[in-house]
Amino acid sequence: MNNEIKLFDDKRIRVAWDPQNEQWLFSIVDVVGVLSESKDPQSYWRKLKQRLKKEGNETVTNCHGLKMIAEDGKMRMTDVANTDQLFRLIQSIPSPNAEPFKLWLAKVGSERIDEFQDPELIIERALETYLRKGYSLEWVNQRLKTIEIRKNLTDEWKKRGVGQAKEFAILTDVISKTWSGLNTREYKNKKGLRKENLRDNMTNAELILNMLAELSTTEISKVKKPQSFTDNKKVAKDGGEVAKVARETLEKSTGKPVVTSDNAYKIHSKINGLENNESQRDIESEK
Repeated sequence: MNNEIKLFDDKRIRVAWDPQNEQWLFSIVDVVGVLSESKDPQSYWRKLKQRLKKEGNETVTNCHGLKMIAEDGKMRMTDVANTDQLFRLIQSIPSPNAEPFKLWLAKVGSERIDEFQDPELIIERALETYLRKGYSLEWVNQRLKTIEIRKNLTDEWKKRGVGQAKEFAILTDVISKTWSGLNTREYKNKKGLRKENLRDNMTNAELILNMLAELSTTEISKVKKPQSFTDNKKVAKDGGEVAKVARETLEKSTGKPVVTSDNAYKIHSKINGLENNESQRDIESEK
C-alpha cells in the first residue's frame, strides 16, 4: 500500500493505493470531517456508521480498516472506503458541502439510464471526454476503433466458453506479453500508471499493434474454434505473435522501440510542442 495525502479545499484527506485491486482507498473519517465540518469527525462517523447499519446498509459492513499516518506521525488503523463505497456514504451525509457530490451522482445516474436506452450516446460522450482531455481527433477516432476490435474479441471469447472477467484478464495478458514483452500490469508500471486505462496512454504505434494483436486473435479463433481455456490461450499467443512480428519489423526499420514509457501526458506534451513549433515556423515564414 502506498499512502498519500491529498488536499480538498486546504483540508487533508489520507489516501492509499491498493495495487492488488487497482483502486484508491480513502480515509472515511477525513472525508466525513471535510464534508460535515464536524469538530469531532471520529464521533460523527461512529454515529453515522451505527445509523447505516440499522438501515441494513452493506457499504458500512464492507468497509475495512487500514493503517495510515495519523496526526501524531504514527501509523494507526482507520476505516477506509473505495470510490464506490465512498460515494454511497456521501449520499448519507446531510451537509451543504456534500450536495455538489450528490447532484453530480444524480446527473451521472441519469446519463447512464439515457445511455442504456440509446447506446450511441456512450460513443458521443466518450468522444467529448477524450477531446476535453486534449487528445487529437485522429487519435480519438483510432481509440474508438480499438473499442470495436476489443468488443469483437470478447464476443468471440464468449462463444468459445470464456465468460469470467478473470479469464478475460489472463488471455489479455497472454496477448500483451506476446506482442509487447509485457503483461498488462508490467506495461502500466512502465508508463507510471495506476487506475488509468492503458490504451488511453499508448502511442499511435502501440495502439495499432495492440489492435492488430486482438484482431488477429479474433480471426484465428474463428478459424481454429478453440474448445477449452488452454486452447484459447494458445490462440491468444498466436494472435500476439502476429503483432510481435510487425513490432520487430518496425523496430528494425526505425531503430526505435515501439513500447515506451510515454503516457498520455508525455504524448500530448510532445504533440502540442510539435504543433506550437509548426505554428511558430508558419509565423516566421510569413514575416
